Amino acid sequence: MTKETAIKLFEQQQVRTQWNDDEEKWYFSIIDVIAILTDSERPRKYWSDLKSKIIKEGSELSEKIGQLKMQSSDGKFYKTDVADTEQLFRLIQSIPSPKAEPFKLWIAKVARERIDELEDPEIGFDRLMETYLKKGYSTAWINQRLKSIEVRKELTDEWDKRGVKKGQEYAILTNEITKAWSGFNVKNYKQLKGLKKENLRDNMSNLELVLNMLAEATTTEISKEKKPKTFTENKTIAKQGGTIAGNTRKEIEAKTGKKVVNKLSAKDYLNDKKKLDQ
Repeated sequence: MTKETAIKLFEQQQVRTQWNDDEEKWYFSIIDVIAILTDSERPRKYWSDLKSKIIKEGSELSEKIGQLKMQSSDGKFYKTDVADTEQLFRLIQSIPSPKAEPFKLWIAKVARERIDELEDPEIGFDRLMETYLKKGYSTAWINQRLKSIEVRKELTDEWDKRGVKKGQEYAILTNEITKAWSGFNVKNYKQLKGLKKENLRDNMSNLELVLNMLAEATTTEISKEKKPKTFTENKTIAKQGGTIAGNTRKEIEAKTGKKVVNKLSAKDYLNDKKKLDQ
């Protein structure tokens, strides 16, 4: 079972889902999931009992569960308890049901793989290579993608040294770099390609990927020389690094007469590759 498979099992008609564009998260109706996994005739009662059990276990998960208005079978919209993917998998771990067992086994497998990768990062690269090959990416693109991960790691290591905080500050700086080289912030870039939760870099062409790497590598080098002390200074450097790659993009577009940043995504590139292979 893969992450994509696991999530798609909850994207059936029986399970109401809602996409949050700002958070870039899917939210799932907990009642619907419980009804499918337990075959309970009273899923609301089951969920109420499960919440009590989770609280007794010392988990704070139930406090983080939110509500969204979702359409019921009578056509009206009611507030419904919802969970994101991470919360949902945590809930599944507490459901004693044969139907939940495949998910539990998959979660355990993923956890073991992550521990292995922490002990030996090379395993992570090998596994990633294998995953991309199974999806149909070319070896040339995969090598480029793995290099982009290395470049990104060097940049985030540099940000760590300069006191940049993971999470929101990382996202802000990444946005600055992306907008400066591509002309789009991350959110709009993903919208252009019709993406939701998918990784933006996984849906870039070779040229887009190269320019993104150039932007991040340049930002790293400028930061090493300038040694910024504040977040504002880091933000300025991020824009500078992205602008250098952005100027390169404009030169390429002037020479080729074609836009580098485009609406094509992985499915388009992979479909083209399949046609060539046939």
